[in-house]
Amino acid sequence: MSGVWRKLSSDCRAAQPWRTITSRSSSSSSANISAAVDSMLFRSLKEHYLDVSKMNPPPKVSPPSGFTVLKGALDGSNGPVLSRSYGDEEISVSVMRLSTIVPGGGGGDGEEEDDINQLFVHVDVSKPDQHKSLNFLCGLYPDALGIHSVSLRPKLEASGFFELPSTYNGPVFGDLDQKMRDAFHDYIDERGVNEDLFAFLQAWLYVKDHRNLLRWFKTVGSHIKEKSVTEDNIGAGISM
Repeated sequence: MSGVWRKLSSDCRAAQPWRTITSRSSSSSSANISAAVDSMLFRSLKEHYLDVSKMNPPPKVSPPSGFTVLKGALDGSNGPVLSRSYGDEEISVSVMRLSTIVPGGGGGDGEEEDDINQLFVHVDVSKPDQHKSLNFLCGLYPDALGIHSVSLRPKLEASGFFELPSTYNGPVFGDLDQKMRDAFHDYIDERGVNEDLFAFLQAWLYVKDHRNLLRWFKTVGSHIKEKSVTEDNIGAGISM
């Protein structure tokens, strides 16, 4: 009986050769379309990579006196950028853009300049004999610095923006009386945390964003090229 079914199946395939032809044609067409799309995307990524690589960096800016740029900060995520000592205190400063913290914030055309000229800094003030550090989240502008919140948090190897406190995080800063708010501003200003940081941190973010963008174009392009070479040997001999 099995021999009969095999013969019947063979006869059916012979009677309908268009099924095999259509399948092969469809598969070949899909492969060609996929290869063309990959090739087009790779060329676009390469062109953008070359365009970005030609951008002129901003003038070199040094951090304000007393601050040191932490080694490897450009290769990190959102960890500290600057550090300094003040008496027995260790102070670290991290920075982010408004649009990074609030997606869409400053994303409109009319708000692009505000996004560039408004940074968020996270200031960590720690002492060697304390298990917690004093944290300030501030808005930094070319001509001013404003405190958004003050809290005590456990010491961390690398301070970030999104460490969620497990205990009471303090009052809303704006609810404090003016005298206390002024005292907190004087406290961090005395430690060098003020608008003088803006020029350096803005230039630093530009360099970091530039590096990240180049790295993104390169790694995505390499992935597309590797996929194409593996499947259809598309893009051989092209490199970024």
